[in-house]
Amino acid sequence: MHIPDGYLSPATCAVGAAVMAPAIGVACARTRAVVKSREAPLLALGASYSFLVMMFNVPVPDGTTAHAVGAVLIAVLLGPWAATVCVSVALVIQALFFGDGGVLALGVNTFNMALVMPFTGYAVYRLVARGSSLTARRRALAAGVGGYVGLNLAALCAATELGLQPVLFHSANGTPLYAPFHLSQSIPAMALAHLTAAGFVEFVLTVGVVAYLQRANLPVLRINHPGVPDTDAGLVPAPVRPAWRWGLMGMAAMAVLTPLGLLAPGGAFGEDAPADLNLHKYHLNAIPAGLDKYNDFWRHTVLGGYGFASGHHADLGYWLSALVGVAAIGVAISLLIATIRLAARSRPHGAHAPG
Repeated sequence: MHIPDGYLSPATCAVGAAVMAPAIGVACARTRAVVKSREAPLLALGASYSFLVMMFNVPVPDGTTAHAVGAVLIAVLLGPWAATVCVSVALVIQALFFGDGGVLALGVNTFNMALVMPFTGYAVYRLVARGSSLTARRRALAAGVGGYVGLNLAALCAATELGLQPVLFHSANGTPLYAPFHLSQSIPAMALAHLTAAGFVEFVLTVGVVAYLQRANLPVLRINHPGVPDTDAGLVPAPVRPAWRWGLMGMAAMAVLTPLGLLAPGGAFGEDAPADLNLHKYHLNAIPAGLDKYNDFWRHTVLGGYGFASGHHADLGYWLSALVGVAAIGVAISLLIATIRLAARSRPHGAHAPG
């Protein structure tokens, strides 16, 4: 679902950036309550979870791969605006450090995975979980359904964006300038990958984490559900415990296990390097001009493709990429939190950010 540079026209990328720039600003303002509280470390954990879970590729029946995103789980725990912040940070680190998703296409990728997915998935979660207690089984299942729906709607957006490129941007003889996939190709391919493999993984992970928190750390769930009773009997809330430390061991375990993502054969649909495109399949004689021009726009990755440039020691490179990515996310979230707090202190007394 990470659209690389060159597959989208500059105009499409500009629209994505124009939409997401104010959205990110609003998201930062809306997460100020979390930033000002003791739960601020959860933003780093949420972004790290999203980054790591996207490294676990799963095979798709057509020979490609796909992955979960984790955006709806973050939305359930911290709210959809916080999910926008967390997933956006993860996507920026992936693009800049590892070349996973284009730098020019960041606006579109964040729109799909950091805006569409958490908000649509969270809406489904709220609808399905309505009237249930915080520890009800239906609430965990609702979170999973929301994750499944949100992921597939984000994939549909990506498929539509790719599939519209040859319709909107082509040469005089009809040759595509950017992505060569038509809607009749991109939508079925993305649907197969996410309705089956990736959507199932998203569902299971989201249900599992929420169900675990219902048993082991209810205060984390209460952060975004202040008015929801703990049980159907409306029992007195459980005592508050530190809400973020529970995730540290989980993130460490995920980082250690990330090389499992290398086991899935093939690559994701729409993410091939230009040289790897099956030109015959798309009735092309050469790589589309715009794709060839912009695909190599960003050349300053730290570990391109989550590995060493030599291609050797793939497991070590993947594992090291996980550590570098989590460390970079920690720094980025810390700077973001400091900036939000500084902006809040510098605001004139009595002024309020949008609530």
